[in-house]
Amino acid sequence: MTQTKQRSFPKIEFTDSEAGALEFPSSTSRSYNYYKPAKLRATMYEDVTVDVQPDPDRHLSQGWIYGFGNGPGGYPKEWTQAKSSNWHAFLDPNEEWNQTIYRNNSATVRQVDLGLQNAKRARAYDSWNTAWLKFIERNLGAWMHAENGLALHVFTSIQRSGPTNMINTAVAVNAAHKMRFAQDLALFNLDLSEADVPFDGSAHKEVWQSAPEWQPTRQVVEQLTAVGDWCELLFATNIVFEQLVGSLFRTELVMQIAARNGDYITPTLVGTGEHDYDRDLGYSRNLYRLLTRDEQFGERNKELFGEWMATWVPRCVEAAHALQPIWSQPADKAVTFASSFDAAKQKFSSLLAELGLETPKELDR
Repeated sequence: MTQTKQRSFPKIEFTDSEAGALEFPSSTSRSYNYYKPAKLRATMYEDVTVDVQPDPDRHLSQGWIYGFGNGPGGYPKEWTQAKSSNWHAFLDPNEEWNQTIYRNNSATVRQVDLGLQNAKRARAYDSWNTAWLKFIERNLGAWMHAENGLALHVFTSIQRSGPTNMINTAVAVNAAHKMRFAQDLALFNLDLSEADVPFDGSAHKEVWQSAPEWQPTRQVVEQLTAVGDWCELLFATNIVFEQLVGSLFRTELVMQIAARNGDYITPTLVGTGEHDYDRDLGYSRNLYRLLTRDEQFGERNKELFGEWMATWVPRCVEAAHALQPIWSQPADKAVTFASSFDAAKQKFSSLLAELGLETPKELDR
C-alpha cells in the first residue's frame, strides 16, 4: 500500500512586529517629522510639499527609481547652470499649495466678476472718452497676449523642471496666476465689445502682431519661451522682464492714468495682476537670495546672474522704450514715460540690491 505524501507548511506566527502594530509616542499624530520645519511647528504647506518629491540626496539611497529614456533620472540638477548646496532649503513665503491655488484664485475671480457686472449695470463704459477706449482696445488687449504667452509657454513649461517640489509648486501657482489674469483681460475685452461704445474687440490681435511699439515686447516674450535653463527663464521673466516691462505697463502707466480718464474698472482688474506678481516676486526673491547667499556657490551664482542680465536687460530696456508712444495716447496724460521708467528702474535696482546683485550698466543704455 502506497503511503500518501504529506505536505508541510510553515505555521503562521504573529509577533506584533507588523507595520502599524507598534505603538509609539507619535503613532496617532497626523503631522510628519521626516524633515525639519522652518519654525517651531510644521505648517500645512510644509507637510504637503517638503520631500513629497523624492531625491537621492535625501531619501532614495538606491538612486532614482525612475528616469528618462536618454539617461537623466527624475529631476536632474543639470537642467540649470545655477548651483545650490541645498535646493530643499527653499520654501515659498506665500505657502502656496493646491488648496490655496483654488481658494485665492476663486476669490479674485469673484472680485473681478462683481466689478464687471457692476460696470455693465451702471453703464460705466458710456462715459469713457474715445481716446481712452482706443487705448484699452489696443494696449490692454495686446498685453493680454503677453500674459497668456508667459502662462502657457514659460511658467507652465518649467513648473516640473525644478529640483524640488517646493520650487515646482510655486512656479505652478505662478502659471495659474498668469493664466487667470489673461482670461480676465479677455472677458473684459468681450464686455467692452458687447457694450454700446465704439470699441473694436478684435483690434488687439493686429496690434500684438504688427504694431511697431509692441514688437520688441513680443520679441522678448517669444525669446523667453526658447530658454532651456529653467532657473534662467524664471530669473529673466520675474526679475527682469516683469520689473522693466510688466510693472512698467501695468502699474506705472495703466493704474496711474485710468481714474483720470473716468475709468475705475480697469485699475481694479489690472490691480489683481499686480497683486499676483507681488506674490510671485516674493517666492522669486527668496529663491535667488538663497542662491546668491549660498556659502559654496554664492559668488559663482552672482557671476552667472550677471551674465543673464547682460543678455536680458538690454532686450527689456529696448522693449520698454519702444512702448513710449502709448504714454501719449490717452486724453488725460497724468504721467510721462520718463518718470514711469525711472520709477521702474529704481524698483529694479532695489530688488537687485536685496538679492546681493549689482545694477547692470546695460540698464542706463
